[in-house]
Amino acid sequence: MAEKVVIDPLTRIEGHLRIELESEGGKISKAWSETTQFRGIEEIVQNRDPRDVWAFVQRICGVCTSVHAIASVTAVENAIGSKLPDNAYLIRSLVLGSQEVQDHVIHFYHLHALDFVNVVNAAKADPAKAVEFANSIGSKWRGNNLKRFTEVRDTVQSVLDSGQLSVFTGGYWDHPDYRLPPEADLMCVAHYLDALEFQRSMIRINTVFGGKNPHPNFLVGGMACSIDPNSSESINQVQLDQVKSWIEETIEFVNDCYYPDVLAVAGVYKDYFDIGASHPNYLAVGLAGATYGGDPAESRVKSRHTAIKPGVVMNGDLTKVLPFDPKKIEEFVTSAWYEYSVGDDKGLTPDKGETKVKYTGPKPPYKWLADNDKYTWCKAPRYDGKSMQVGPIARIILAYAQGFEPVKKLVDEAAGKLGITPAQLNSTMGRTFARAAEAMVSSQLLKEDYDALVANIKEGNIDVFDATKWEPASWPAECSGYSFVEVARGNLSHWVTIKNGKVERYQAVVPTTWLAGGRDPQGVTGPYEESLMGNGNHPLVNPKEPLEPLRTIHSYDPCMSCAVHVLDPDGNPVTEVMTS
Repeated sequence: MAEKVVIDPLTRIEGHLRIELESEGGKISKAWSETTQFRGIEEIVQNRDPRDVWAFVQRICGVCTSVHAIASVTAVENAIGSKLPDNAYLIRSLVLGSQEVQDHVIHFYHLHALDFVNVVNAAKADPAKAVEFANSIGSKWRGNNLKRFTEVRDTVQSVLDSGQLSVFTGGYWDHPDYRLPPEADLMCVAHYLDALEFQRSMIRINTVFGGKNPHPNFLVGGMACSIDPNSSESINQVQLDQVKSWIEETIEFVNDCYYPDVLAVAGVYKDYFDIGASHPNYLAVGLAGATYGGDPAESRVKSRHTAIKPGVVMNGDLTKVLPFDPKKIEEFVTSAWYEYSVGDDKGLTPDKGETKVKYTGPKPPYKWLADNDKYTWCKAPRYDGKSMQVGPIARIILAYAQGFEPVKKLVDEAAGKLGITPAQLNSTMGRTFARAAEAMVSSQLLKEDYDALVANIKEGNIDVFDATKWEPASWPAECSGYSFVEVARGNLSHWVTIKNGKVERYQAVVPTTWLAGGRDPQGVTGPYEESLMGNGNHPLVNPKEPLEPLRTIHSYDPCMSCAVHVLDPDGNPVTEVMTS
């Protein structure tokens, strides 16, 4: 008889996610992804000035901050016909790139690595042997030395002696499937701490161009920052030199620390390249940071990095990249606590999307939600009727399928070293590897964007704003626009309709919605659900310590605050949901 297992809340993510499972014989047989968080912003921008919307929708999330702002201003610019100066494109690309690399680093070290790295075990390590281990995996990180590893080992021991594990409280440290030797655990814990310092430093790139972080400043028609090499109040040579040093630090950390660590962990947990496979369908509009206003095939917005064309891969066929058609995107509420005027068995395209709340679930605290047809606040997006994977794995798959050499080289080298095939990237460890590989490519693209910006400034080009479409009098009486942006967790799109200078309709389809959504009218699972129950072989050895499903769900880096973003237009709560 199947055993019911509930993980609630699922920690080390943004927001509230509950996973319900049925397991038999140490394997997961059924799974449900349940977003129990109800919050939002999307509806309150109705009837507002579209030039202000970015500041509201940026608050969809406290992690994915600038990406929503850029998606919003790009959608509005697409609607009103604004054309950005080249410097504005470059600065936005720098902001997107720095946030993406920071996000990947935080995801691995602070949210996901502890599924594979045993912090407690690090106290047993010999620091000298930890240095030897770091050298053996090709890590050239400057923190790999006897003094540093000894300090970290002693710190871990002092934490254990205190009986207060702080952020490490609640870990399943006695789980039998922690496999790294103590020296590898010590190295990774030291790099965990180094990553805290690194990510704090490199995200200052966003502060230089946006004035603050989180929630930097943006502007419809360009950027809010000005460039003047002779002014202390504008972007000048001093700040550009700082940005250059942070980009150099980023390249160093990703190449010398992050990427080797991921390969080392993957080498010990190679079976996770055969665990956690989801639907082998992938969607992306380009490399990380790719930005388009409207249909990418017709967009006036020139994405900064176009080596990878927008496309989809279906059924894992890497020999065929199909063209991307925005009109094939629909969102379903079959499993979600909303209702559609056309009926809950029909999908709506985002430009006609509705956010009508209809909660039919039990009064919290919940015991079991999966017996209900509707069990989540998260809609279920589909492309051409198919459940799709988005994110680093989709971008890496499309880049590989299109023969993009930097990605192809990384994948082929890793595949040879680990003894896997590109098809096995559709897995828990494959998604983890894809993030590190993407960070390798993106950190180099940061340098390209920086060099291009500096070259423009040297030529006297300091323009960052298009004023021709700023005044509402220059807009059509009614217009619509949308955007696609490839951000850390995947494909993000914002959709806006403007009438008489005000927002009439607004929708956002975010990466976690693509991934965390539930079953559709045909009963097809969302990617989270499929990765846990798809082939019936996903392990769950001890239901009281569900480490294995945590590894798989964490590989997606869930952001539930982004996935659920609706609110009563007057700003009043419609219903209240509590998690146990």
